Amino acid sequence: MTDAPPQSPPRTIPRRQVISWAFWDWSNQPFNTVILTFVFTALYLVGDDFLPVGTPSSGPAYDRAVADLSSGLGLAITIAGIAVAVLAPVIGQRSDAAGNRKRWLAITTLLVAFAMGALFFVQADPAYFVLGVALVGVGSVLNEIAGVQYNALLPHVSTPATVGRISGLGWGLGYIGGILTLVVVVVLNALDWFGLDTSNGLAYRLIAVGCMVWAIVFAIPLFVNVPEPPAGPARARVNFFASYVELVRDIARIWRDERQLFWFLIASAVFRDGLAGVFTFGAVIASVVFHFSAQDVIVFGIAANLVAGVSTIISGRFDDRFGPRAVILTSLGALSLVALVVLVGHDGGQTLFWIFGLILCCFVGPAQAAARSLLARATPAGREGEVFGLYATTGRAVSFLTPALWTLFISLFGATYWGILGILIVLLAGLLLTALVRIGGRGAARS
Repeated sequence: MTDAPPQSPPRTIPRRQVISWAFWDWSNQPFNTVILTFVFTALYLVGDDFLPVGTPSSGPAYDRAVADLSSGLGLAITIAGIAVAVLAPVIGQRSDAAGNRKRWLAITTLLVAFAMGALFFVQADPAYFVLGVALVGVGSVLNEIAGVQYNALLPHVSTPATVGRISGLGWGLGYIGGILTLVVVVVLNALDWFGLDTSNGLAYRLIAVGCMVWAIVFAIPLFVNVPEPPAGPARARVNFFASYVELVRDIARIWRDERQLFWFLIASAVFRDGLAGVFTFGAVIASVVFHFSAQDVIVFGIAANLVAGVSTIISGRFDDRFGPRAVILTSLGALSLVALVVLVGHDGGQTLFWIFGLILCCFVGPAQAAARSLLARATPAGREGEVFGLYATTGRAVSFLTPALWTLFISLFGATYWGILGILIVLLAGLLLTALVRIGGRGAARS
């Protein structure tokens, strides 16, 4: 009788590597929270300072001019989305093959930070609007590509038993980092910037510089403490454009050999768009449907991110215990039910939205983190950059769904609260598609 081969001991990841990896989410969040969502673009770049000279202060001409600024910003973000869809999977594929994911992450992290810092030069004058939206658009592209490299490191700072809680830790720290930066902005405004002359948009420009410093400082631990993963399977060295031929072959191989992974990329793209819609339009619903004041919206936004951050960190343990697919399905089911309650109860007053709006936020982060965890478990070793690049691309490919349905139902029924139905439909579609996927992978047997 032959003795069984000895079992190799389970891999142990040093805690400092895990914390250092997770803090990149923390360092990166100001770009999304402060620059893209709540402060620089929303309150400054599409504000009155950038309206053409001679624009009246109210009336149809004013509304048209503001709409032109919003559409200009939207065009920049759309172009950025196309660039991400084209570039992300190929850059991820090449970094896999070369074994230089950290180098790509370092380069793109620094460039995102510099793009934020360069916003300091966007003075409060219409002549600087194009510079502002261009920097935001370029930052968006670089931020997505950085995210691909960052996500590809997840399997290397976790084990099959811990990947869920570590993904949740990173995502949760990101939410909490976003809250802290928003609180700093609110405090500075409340203190009137300590008497500093903030004309010519200086307050917003200094905020952008602060975000640059934040991003650089808190990203340093990852580059110091997290080792570079080994290169993926050997590939023939080809030029950048020939990489697209390799990419098509890889997609065909995923379709042929890993069909469930292919369908999960599609399903996750749909439900992630619905999750994005919850936060994108949440402030609009609070303000327009439930009549929150501007201050109430900011306070709710801080509370929402806090709830999302804490729930996401906690949900990581359920991910490891029951599998990420179970977390995703539970979260999407709860989100759909609560969205229906908010839609039906749109006349229920602010207390209803405070309660059910925050319940919504409890499930957004867990679904996002579990999707990353599931993909990390299911991706073949050495191809993480490529697959997470496709993850970014598929997400961009369907990112029109929720905004389109939001707009459609409001146009059809003539009231903003009907836009909630558009979000609900996308969440339900993502729930159904995910329920049809049976995906396995490294350490994903329970998924």
